[in-house]
Amino acid sequence: MGVPSVDEIVNVIEKLVKIPSPSGNTKEVIAFVEKYLSQFDINVKRNHKGALIATLPGKDDKKHRMLTAHVDTLGAMVKEIKPSGRLKLTPIGGFRLNAIEGEYCTIHTSSNGKVFNGTILMHQTSVHVYKDAGKAERNTENIEVRIDEKVTSAEEVKELGIEVGDFISFDPRVQVLDNGFIKSRHLDDKASVGILLELIKSLSLGKIELPYTTHFLISNNEEIGYGGNSNIPPETVEYLAVDMGAIGDGQTTDEYTVSICVKDASGPYHLGLRQHLVQLAKANNVTYKLDIYPYYNSDASAAIRAGHDIIHGLVGPGIDSSHAYERTHTSSIKETSTLLWHYIQSPMVE
Repeated sequence: MGVPSVDEIVNVIEKLVKIPSPSGNTKEVIAFVEKYLSQFDINVKRNHKGALIATLPGKDDKKHRMLTAHVDTLGAMVKEIKPSGRLKLTPIGGFRLNAIEGEYCTIHTSSNGKVFNGTILMHQTSVHVYKDAGKAERNTENIEVRIDEKVTSAEEVKELGIEVGDFISFDPRVQVLDNGFIKSRHLDDKASVGILLELIKSLSLGKIELPYTTHFLISNNEEIGYGGNSNIPPETVEYLAVDMGAIGDGQTTDEYTVSICVKDASGPYHLGLRQHLVQLAKANNVTYKLDIYPYYNSDASAAIRAGHDIIHGLVGPGIDSSHAYERTHTSSIKETSTLLWHYIQSPMVE
C-alpha cells in the first residue's frame, strides 16, 4: 500500500456528505466513521463530546502527533413554528442566508425520530405577489422553511412532532463529474475526513510503522469553534488540522493543489512546521500554495486558544464557494493526501 487511491477517497467523501451532520447532531456520521475504521486493526475511542479518536502506535511513544478533520457541518435549528405552518430557523455555523435560499432540507424531529422534507425560501418569494421580492433582506425574519406536508397552522406542524430546537440539515446535492470536479455542500470538511480515513486505511493495510505515535481526531464541533480543543494527549508535539483551503479574490489557493495556511484570523501558524511541509512538498513533487485565510479559524487554532503547548499547522484541499454550494477537484484531493502521506512518516520539526 502507498498513497491512498483518489477514487477510494472520493467514494468515501460521497458517502460522508450524504449523511446529515450539522454541529450538535453528528451521532450518525460518527457511527459511520467508527464502523469504517473497525475494519482495520486500529485503536478507536469516542470522547464525551462525541468525537472520534483513532490512534496508530509509532516507534517513538514519548512524542506524539495529532491530525484532525471535522465531520460536523453547517445547518440550522427550528427557531419558531409560524402561524402559517412554516418554520423560522436559527443558523448553526457561519454562513450567509442567501447561500441556502432555495435549498432542499430535512427536519429531524427529536420527539419521535421522524424526518420531514422541506425547502428553504424567502417569505416574499412569489414575484406575482411581492413587488420587491428581489430586494427583501435575506435574514431570519424573511427566510422560512416550507414543509412538504399538508400543514397550514402551527398546531398541525406540532402534531407531526416538529418542535423548537429540532435540527435542520441541508441537501448536499453531491455530483462527481468525469472531469474530476466534485460539487457538494459540506466538502468543508468532509473532503478532508475522507482523505484521513483512506490514509489510516493505507497505513493499516500496508502495516507501516510510523516514526511517532499518531492520533487522528475526527472532530464534531469545529463549525461552532471548539471541535479540536480537548482530548489532546500531553505527549502531543505536532498538531496538524486538515481543513479546506479558502478560494477567492486575493487568495493563491485553487482547486488543484494542496493549500498550506500560513495565517488565519487566529494569527500565524507555526513557521517551522510550515517550512517543513513546504520542504516535503518540494521533495515529493507535490504542488502546493501558501495562503492566508482572513476570516477563518481551525481546530488547530482552537487547540492553541485552549492553552495546549503544541506546534500547530493547517493544510487542506482547495474548496471553492466555501459555506455555500462548494466545489473541489480530484487533483487537490490527490496533492493533499500525498503531502499527508509523507508528512506522517517524516521527522518532527526541531
